[in-house]
Amino acid sequence: MTRTAASPPRSLSPSRAADFQQCPLLYRFRVIDKLPEAPSAAATRGTVVHAVLERVFDAPAEERSVPRARELVAPEWRRLLAKRPELAQLFGRSPAESADGEAELDGAESDATGPDGAESDASALDEERLAAFLAEAERLVERWFSLEDPTRLEPAERELFVEATLDSGLLLRGVIDRVDVAPSGEIRIVDYKTGKAPPAAYAGGALFQMKFYALVLWRLRGAVPRRLQLVYLGSGEVLTYDPTEEDLRGVERKVHALWDAIQRATESGDWRPRRGRLCDWCDHQARCPEFGGTPPPYPLQVRAPGLPEQSAGASEPAVARE
Repeated sequence: MTRTAASPPRSLSPSRAADFQQCPLLYRFRVIDKLPEAPSAAATRGTVVHAVLERVFDAPAEERSVPRARELVAPEWRRLLAKRPELAQLFGRSPAESADGEAELDGAESDATGPDGAESDASALDEERLAAFLAEAERLVERWFSLEDPTRLEPAERELFVEATLDSGLLLRGVIDRVDVAPSGEIRIVDYKTGKAPPAAYAGGALFQMKFYALVLWRLRGAVPRRLQLVYLGSGEVLTYDPTEEDLRGVERKVHALWDAIQRATESGDWRPRRGRLCDWCDHQARCPEFGGTPPPYPLQVRAPGLPEQSAGASEPAVARE
C-alpha cells in the first residue's frame, strides 16, 4: 500500500478531533504519518449499513420497505468490496491469495462479475462468515424501520459533505448522514450509529460530534439546527438534543482549543500517548511507547524552542482536506 507523503494538518473533522482527545499519538499516526490500519468488520458493516440507509430514499416513499432495504445489503457489500478489495481478508483469503485460484475461477460460470472482479473476490471468501456478516447488517437495517418511518421522510440531504472556515481561519469539515428540513425551515441533523447507545457517562463524545456538525451548518447557513438526532441501531434507541447558539459558541471555543493543542504538537513533535480502554483495539500498539514500542521518526520539521512560529514545519490552517 502506497502511503501519502506526510504533511501538517490543515483542517479538523469530528473523527480527527475525537482521535486527538482519545490519544494525541493516535492522531499523529493517522493524520501526519498516515499509517495504514487493518480493516475492521464492525466499521465495514457500518459502511454497508450507511450506504443502504442512504439508498433507501432513492425509491418512492411507498416502496421504502423492509424487504426492499434488506435486498440492498448484499449489492452494497459487493460495491464496497470492488472499491476496497483488501476487505476480502475479513472473511477469508486476501486478494493476493485469491489470485492463486484465478484459473479455476476463470473456468467457472458466474452470474455476474462486478467492477474490478468483485464477484470473484466474494467467491474466495468464507461463505459462512460472510453470510453471518450480511445477516447482521440486514438486522440493523430492519431495526431502523422500527425507529424511523422512511415513508414519511424526504431528506433534504444525504451523506452531505460540509466544510466551513471560522473567523480564525480554521477549516472545519465532515460528512453528515442526513439533513431534514421542515416546511418551516427548521433543520434536523441525523446520524446513524450501528453500535449500541453508550452509557450516559460516555455519551458526550457522540454529542460533541453532532454539535460539531451543527456548528458547521450554523456557520454555513446562518441558522442553528433545531434538533440533533442520534439513531443507535445496535440497541434500538434514538437520542435527541436541541442545541442553542450558546451551546455552539462553546463548541467553537473547544474546537479552537483542540486546534491550538494540535498545532503545538505539530510544531514540537511532542505527541504523547494516552492509555485508555480503547487501546485494546488499536492497530499501533507495536509503535506505542505505552506498550514498549517506538514511533517511526517524526516526518515534519520541528521548531526549536524560542524560534518564531513561521520557522515551524506546521503552517496556518488552509482550505484543504485532511
